[in-house]
Amino acid sequence: MHKPNLKLAMHLDAAQFTAIGTRKTNEDALAWANEDELACFVLADGTGGHSGGEIAARLAIDAVIEKFVREASFSARALRSYLDWAILKVAQSKRDNLSQRQMSTTIAAVLIDQSNRCALWAHMGDTRIYQFRQGRIKAVSKDHSQAQRLVDAGMADYSRIRQHPHRNRLFAAIGAEGDSVPEVTADALELRHGDAFLMCTDGFWEWVLEHEMEFCLATTNSSEAWLSKMNAIAEKNISTSKAINRDNFSAFAICLHDEQVKR
Repeated sequence: MHKPNLKLAMHLDAAQFTAIGTRKTNEDALAWANEDELACFVLADGTGGHSGGEIAARLAIDAVIEKFVREASFSARALRSYLDWAILKVAQSKRDNLSQRQMSTTIAAVLIDQSNRCALWAHMGDTRIYQFRQGRIKAVSKDHSQAQRLVDAGMADYSRIRQHPHRNRLFAAIGAEGDSVPEVTADALELRHGDAFLMCTDGFWEWVLEHEMEFCLATTNSSEAWLSKMNAIAEKNISTSKAINRDNFSAFAICLHDEQVKR
């Protein structure tokens, strides 16, 4: 009896949410798209008066996805071009609308090549990307914030960065003045069965500690359950703190698994 020829393919189990917190508007935005065996996930957290942050975040997200769908490719150069297109779109809107001159947005993007089992990421600001392997954090993007600069200089403790008074002072964001450019991983990250990514705005990660992210991943079996459990912990941490307000909070959870498919 002939047996079908099987191969291992990488399956993406992705979940997302975005919530307003106690703010008047939600200035976070997120989206993702698939083209053949490529997937692009992008998340933004906007700032600026007159709804500017909401506009900047949505413009940036839409631009990245538009460029990816039109020119889907897996390379650091391609990923950089997606973010450059977002930078251009936000800059054009700022020039055309006086009320939006102060708007800017963080951005984080993950590009996954399922066929070749690898990934790239890029970011500006303090929207974070965590990579997990065997349930533990393997890598994390570095915030473009004044607090992170003080940590790098040995003048502040990373474990206390969530409470640092300069944590929200960013030196890189789409729409912000200056010569900062998107930070893109130079080399592709090899992916394995069981790897995972968490992409989240500061309104999420400031209330979920790294060991809690790992615990939630280890005790759930889907991206949806992982996100839900982390958010429950965030709500508990907020309730036991002295915080009165909660920022917008948004996240992607991406779990990667091997599955057998026919050739």
